[in-house]
Amino acid sequence: MRVGTALKTASDGGRSATIIGNMRFDIVTIFPGFFESVFAHGIVSRALKNGLVTVEAHDLREYAHDRHRTVDDRPFGGGEGMVLKPEPLAEALEDLGVRAKAREENRDQRSEIRDQATRVILLSAQGRMFTQAVARELAGLSTPRTWTSPRGPRVERVILICGRYEGVDERVNELYCDMELSIGDYVLSGGELAAAVVVDATMRLIPGVLGNEASGEFESFGAADAEIDVDVEGVPRSQHGAGGLLDYPQYTRPAEFGGLRAPEVLMNGDHAEIRRWRREQQLKKTLKNRPELLERAALSAEDARMVEEMRREKKRS
Repeated sequence: MRVGTALKTASDGGRSATIIGNMRFDIVTIFPGFFESVFAHGIVSRALKNGLVTVEAHDLREYAHDRHRTVDDRPFGGGEGMVLKPEPLAEALEDLGVRAKAREENRDQRSEIRDQATRVILLSAQGRMFTQAVARELAGLSTPRTWTSPRGPRVERVILICGRYEGVDERVNELYCDMELSIGDYVLSGGELAAAVVVDATMRLIPGVLGNEASGEFESFGAADAEIDVDVEGVPRSQHGAGGLLDYPQYTRPAEFGGLRAPEVLMNGDHAEIRRWRREQQLKKTLKNRPELLERAALSAEDARMVEEMRREKKRS
């Protein structure tokens, strides 16, 4: 299978599956072949073929040197399951040019890869939540505020470590990782699905990946109005920036379906009226489905007034 400029799979005798491009994602996993099909379709596939992104999945078992290529062992202290051993992971990261923090005698003299604004991320159920804000930081669209060590202003390479079994030996996290990330309050069988989520959510924000770059702004959890360019060619925008809210509901042809008609306001051509309606719907949907987002969303005085009225209405009903 070939996607982008080159692809070398473990089954071909190599230790990694590579898709060539600009911003780079390295994934350390015991299942490198998992990602070949995941990234073979849609926007992600086009980004890879157009050379905007490189994805390489590294087979962790290639760094285990016993006969059985063992990468896990029983946990100290007892308990269920197995834990990924530190030695193969450390060797894999060293092979990628990442030095252990304890061996960095001078923090200004980092290895070559870390000088290029690399982030080393452990995917773990114990990690902080992966959000659109983190995706924007990784894509270089906002100033990073969540990393444990100082970095340059632009991320050029992301190394994702896929946990398995009961997790990863904590010393790998302490010695090599910038942060732990979780994609939700649930447990997966491994970090591969989480890695695919991080790569997809981040790469679609990289300039040039989406056919219309505004698509990455006017969507759930997107930027606030103040961060979005002004109206294009004098035409008023009919959208609001989400500013941390959920997106408004969408409708398309036919105008009537299943006995329900699309809102008339969306078909009258009044951009200002459409924009007001969409903002109200954003607030209403967020209040209904994710009310906690309102606490940190970028709300105007008018937004706050509408939310308060919605809350009063909800109490009356």
